[in-house]
Amino acid sequence: MPKLLTVASVFLLGAAVFCPRPAMALNFSAPKPKFNYTDASGKKQSVEVVDKYYPKKIVRPFAKVDTQIDPKLRRAATIAEERARAHSLSKCWGFVKNALVAAGVVKSRPQTPLAKQAAQELVNNYGFKKLPVSNPYEAPVGSVLVYDAKRAAGHVEIRTETGFVSDFRSKTPSPRPLIGVFAKS
Repeated sequence: MPKLLTVASVFLLGAAVFCPRPAMALNFSAPKPKFNYTDASGKKQSVEVVDKYYPKKIVRPFAKVDTQIDPKLRRAATIAEERARAHSLSKCWGFVKNALVAAGVVKSRPQTPLAKQAAQELVNNYGFKKLPVSNPYEAPVGSVLVYDAKRAAGHVEIRTETGFVSDFRSKTPSPRPLIGVFAKS
């Protein structure tokens, strides 16, 4: 057995001496391709070309289910998600109102026309309370998020397990200033 190993090692060594290119190919990897460009100041730059996909994704936190809020609000989130579109129709408050009525959270349809007025009406007429939450991602499932807007109607959405919903679905909350997060117990 040892004699066979020495014969094989001599053969490989001889192949490396007489055929250096294939032997070197085993030791070295191909050079990384570069992208060359001239920046705004006129200086020549080069960067490596990205040729691999890295599957590490940006992960948004999932919503927590708060057992102290009314379970009908979670049902309203499900109803709103089922009825939502892929893109906005600029009818967010109307869709949220319909979901709240369909789930039985409120007895009658709220009357305020603007989305930014929803907070006041929900608290005064329907028994909602403002939660001590300032980050939309920390809002519990089913809570109603109300946003302000200058010279505009504002925005209202409901927190779902995987994102936010009004007249459309979104993984991220509205960029508008948050008035508050509201829920019933």
